[in-house]
Amino acid sequence: MSAAWRFQRLPSASPVIAFSARAAAILLALVIAGGVLSLTGASPLKLGQQVLGASFGSSFGFEDLGLLFIPLILTGLSVAVAQQIGAWNIGAEGQFYAGAFAAAVVGLFVPGPPMLILPMMFVAGLLGGAVWILVPTLARAYAGVSELITTLLMNFVAILLVYYVSTNAWRDRTANSATRRLSAEIPEFWGSVHWGLPVAIVVALLIAALLSFSRWGYEVRMVGSNPAAAHYAGMPVRRHLITVMLLSGAIAGLAGMLEIAGTVHRLQGGISNNYGYLGIMVAVLARNSAIGVIFSAALMAFILNSGIILQTQGLTTSAVLAITGLILFLTAIGDELAHYRIARDKA
Repeated sequence: MSAAWRFQRLPSASPVIAFSARAAAILLALVIAGGVLSLTGASPLKLGQQVLGASFGSSFGFEDLGLLFIPLILTGLSVAVAQQIGAWNIGAEGQFYAGAFAAAVVGLFVPGPPMLILPMMFVAGLLGGAVWILVPTLARAYAGVSELITTLLMNFVAILLVYYVSTNAWRDRTANSATRRLSAEIPEFWGSVHWGLPVAIVVALLIAALLSFSRWGYEVRMVGSNPAAAHYAGMPVRRHLITVMLLSGAIAGLAGMLEIAGTVHRLQGGISNNYGYLGIMVAVLARNSAIGVIFSAALMAFILNSGIILQTQGLTTSAVLAITGLILFLTAIGDELAHYRIARDKA
């Protein structure tokens, strides 16, 4: 008998192997980045100590991570939800801006006490994100138009709309490119971190439970894995597609609402630090798991915060982006390799 060895891909990886592969990938990326930085005369160890100290050495560091963590959870969850039904929502950035815009309309122009205005802003943010993905959704459901292109193009419209109103029609004369301060704000519960953080985590847990333990979630996953079989079984494929994509847009809109009501307190251009696009990476690293999005968002928040710290230490934006891209690239490879094992075939 002779034996041959081959790589076998498993449908899932054990948590221990997956965590080890991701940790090894991040360590390898840091070693490579450190080697390149040392060639330029920088001290990788010193920079690493400064990043860790600034991130975890004080309450201010944890607060910065928390504020980055909130929108990354929701934009990552937005992309992951759409993926459950086999759709790619590349427009979380635009839906983020649309949710912020809709919430700002309420916060700026609707009179009333904050206890009433905040829930209205919450609903407006959800509706703003859902409305912004409505056209791509209907185009995909009824005309078969790829949502990849339509959701991406809608990003630019939302971004330019917010830039226009914040620098022209709604501009506060005391600010260069922002509106006046909103009449209602999300209260803080720890330093500068507001109650949007537990809200984002609860939303992720609720979506995870809905997808895992409800009939609707089962049918959505069935439609996403095999639309033909789902249609044959009598499941409303088109209705589920529309529902899931609107939910995806609403979650991204909620992220925009929490950002302006809890962190920025004004509508202005550039309120999203590319959170919508980073949400795609968060969802991919989480393998579209609603629970996994929480941990991937934490990792992404740390990477993003580290990049900001490194720029304060003299590194250029290009160098920071290169290091960030290397970490994400090797992490994605590590996640994929965790699903393989060496198997022995007998001939």
